[in-house]
Amino acid sequence: HLIQVDSVQRWMEDLKLMTDCECMCILQSKPISVEKDEQNELMLSSQYSTCDNLQLLLKRAWIISTELTRIAQKLEKSRWQRVHSLTVRVNCHVRSMINEYNTFTRNSSEEMHQFEKLLIDKCSEFTAFTERCIQTEDEQILKSMKSCINETLTTVAQYFGQLIELVLTHEAQNLLRQVELSDSVYVTESAISSLFSLTQEGAHLCRIIAKEGGVVTLFKICRQDCFRCLYPQTLRTLASICCVEEGMHQLEKVDGILCLADILTDNSHSEATHAEAAAVIAQITSPHLTFTQHLSSFLENMEEIVTALVKLCQEASSGEVFLLASAALANITFFDTMACEILLQLNAMKILLAACSDKRIVDTPYSRDQVVTILANMSVLDQCASEIIQGNGIQLLMEMLFEKSSSGSSAEVAACERVQQKSAVTLARLSRDPEVADAAVKLSCIPRLIKLCRSPTERNNSDSVLVACLAALRRLAVMSPDGLEDADFQQLVKPRLVDSFLLCTNMEESFV
Repeated sequence: HLIQVDSVQRWMEDLKLMTDCECMCILQSKPISVEKDEQNELMLSSQYSTCDNLQLLLKRAWIISTELTRIAQKLEKSRWQRVHSLTVRVNCHVRSMINEYNTFTRNSSEEMHQFEKLLIDKCSEFTAFTERCIQTEDEQILKSMKSCINETLTTVAQYFGQLIELVLTHEAQNLLRQVELSDSVYVTESAISSLFSLTQEGAHLCRIIAKEGGVVTLFKICRQDCFRCLYPQTLRTLASICCVEEGMHQLEKVDGILCLADILTDNSHSEATHAEAAAVIAQITSPHLTFTQHLSSFLENMEEIVTALVKLCQEASSGEVFLLASAALANITFFDTMACEILLQLNAMKILLAACSDKRIVDTPYSRDQVVTILANMSVLDQCASEIIQGNGIQLLMEMLFEKSSSGSSAEVAACERVQQKSAVTLARLSRDPEVADAAVKLSCIPRLIKLCRSPTERNNSDSVLVACLAALRRLAVMSPDGLEDADFQQLVKPRLVDSFLLCTNMEESFV
């Protein structure tokens, strides 16, 4: 019996998305009546998870948002028939969204019900307006009604936006309340999973969760031993929330960095937990964020965090773990220059170079990008040159100048460009040391740099790779002028950098 009820309920759910708008207009708000007891059983037997319901809500909200944009475009062109049909469709979707939401929500606020009523009334008014427009052919009347319809459209969009904001805030509050109040690992895990799904919908949802105290609540989980099995999932959700400024402020207020340092330095935690903690560190120290400067507590814990991350790189059992740990280290070297000195003391250069020879651990351009970022930032230190030579690092940098994408995806191609650029930058910086320059010349770095400068396809038409290669070539040419032919010297080394750059960017592939 339960299976049959579930099948019927699923069919009804599918039917809502398959029916025509006109049918939905007639049938909306007219559910199939059932006895009270049966209704409860029906809901329980086929209840979707909160995550599924929210995904359905967000999908419906995205459709409505898209349709409102299309109405504005058609209205601009005075395509009244199209405007009306789209308005009817929006009306249907709004009512369906509200009905769907009210079937699974709990404790809706009075404010939410008011906005639902305002939105439905305004949508009905909107439909009536556009219906009048298709019934008249008087251009003057249509022209005068256009501004009125525009105003109504703006109001509908405003009410819709406010209602969605209230709904998402309400759901975030419910999920966070579940996390805070539940003693059950299963319930807590389900709520955290739903929160993580919400964070993947964009920065706006991350802000809502952060404002509702999501960071504080999740760090409470990370401080309770009874929830140790949930640490990886919790930390992954925290990393997502901390992509917005509100999340970072919350993290600083609850001493989140100290908690992360404790997790990273505690050997009793699993590798997965350490890796996810590294992911949070990588997120909050990202050089792309403009609001990391207030992380004063990070400097206090930096040495033990860096030490733990180097250890995680050394002991990583998979490429994914190494990527997260090395990404955190790479970002930290941008965050504070003292990190490079700590890395040098920890013999990190040797560990990273050794990892690069293990294709099981450093298995993608993304991982090599993190390693070469660390090498580039460390190469400003004079002591770095001898470490690089001892670890066969010049050979690695030479290999990285040949980095190519295997999949051809835009993300991987971009990562390959970064690897080429940063390896050239590192060579340029290290070549102030005659021993490094000599090793680079012996490994035929000069011909490869010339090839990257002269052949746009070798560098994937990247200007940043070109500039870095020109800089490295000029540094090596000072140390070994005999390694260049006269034409290369005249075109790539002797002129101003900008002139060589312009020459190479305008160069045809057939140039000899």
